[in-house]
This record gives sequence, C-alpha cells and structure tokens, in this order.
Amino acid sequence: MNDISIWQLCLKGGFIMIPLALLSIVCIYVFIERFLAIGRADHSDPHFMQRIKDYIHDGEIESALNLCRQESSPYSRLVAKGISRIGRPMNDVLVAIENIGNIEVANLGKSLPWLATTAAGAPMLGFLGTVIGMVEAFHNLAAAGSSANIDVLAGGIYEALVTTVAGLVVGVIALFAYNYLVARINTVMTKLESRTMEFMDMLNEPA
Repeated sequence: MNDISIWQLCLKGGFIMIPLALLSIVCIYVFIERFLAIGRADHSDPHFMQRIKDYIHDGEIESALNLCRQESSPYSRLVAKGISRIGRPMNDVLVAIENIGNIEVANLGKSLPWLATTAAGAPMLGFLGTVIGMVEAFHNLAAAGSSANIDVLAGGIYEALVTTVAGLVVGVIALFAYNYLVARINTVMTKLESRTMEFMDMLNEPA
C-alpha cells in the first residue's frame, strides 16, 4: 500500500467526517474557554477573608462590600451575599450563601454538556460511518461481479474504518477534557464550601 497522509485518510472517511470535525472544533473551543474561565474563578487574594473580617469587626460593612466588588470572583460574590444578609437569622444567611454558591458552580459548568455529548456521540458517529462504508464496500464487491477480488473489498473496508478511528479519537479527547474540567470545578466548589464555613464562623466570633 502506498503511503497516505492523515489528511488524505480523513478525506476517505466520507461525509461522516464533517460532523466529527465540527464536534472537534466545538470541543476545542469549549475546553479553552472553560479552562480560562475556571482559572480566573479559582484565583483570589489570599488575604481577602482577613480583610473582610477586619472590615466587619470594625463595622465597615460598605467597605467590605466594595472589596467584594473589586475582587469579582465566585468567592467574593458568595461573601458579598452573606454580608448583605448580616443581621438576619444565621440560617437565612447560610441559605443565601449556598444559593449563590450553587449558581456560581452552575455557571462554571455551562457548555460542559457539549463535551459530554461528544465523548458519547463521536464514537457512535464513527461506527455509523464504518457501517455505511462496509455496506458500500460489499455493494461494490457485488457490482464487480466476476472481476471482483480481495483488493476491492479490502480497500473499501480500510476506508470505512477511518471514521471509527476518527470517532474514537475525538470521543476520547472530549472525555478526558470533560473529566479534567469537572475536577477543576469540584476544586472550586470545595473552596466555596470552605469560604462559606469560614464566613459563618467569622459571624459567630465575638466582636
């Protein structure tokens, strides 16, 4: 068999390669966009909570809220909601903070269904392409009649298998990308829970 480039091999995969290519482009975009967004969300001033604590103990509630607005992170928005509920029952403060935390986590996870869908759907698309290619290969073999030989069948089969390989590659990459981003989001969620407990403990401390 003559050497063949990856591009030529992809072209032999047929029309199924088009949706696989589109899915791969979407996945790359989603991964990069979410990677950067989660990275920004996970960044915070290590002295943020101490400064909030000092402001609250000094009664400077507005200064504490301004600091939260300047920080502009999931952590600061969570704390800002808690500060805005100071004076209400502790359970109300906790519920308000948890609601904001749930919203922040949901925002970080937006677009991830694209990766999950690609991880499951790309291999199936590849398999569909292979089945279609196999049908065409055997059709060509039958049409060749008495002049049919193994080369006609073998050539059709290897071209049909291109879509399976492509589907598996796209699916596996999407799966790893999805799991990586989910792990990053879980890390942010753990830090949000830690900040929630830290803030509630701060409110319970004597002035």
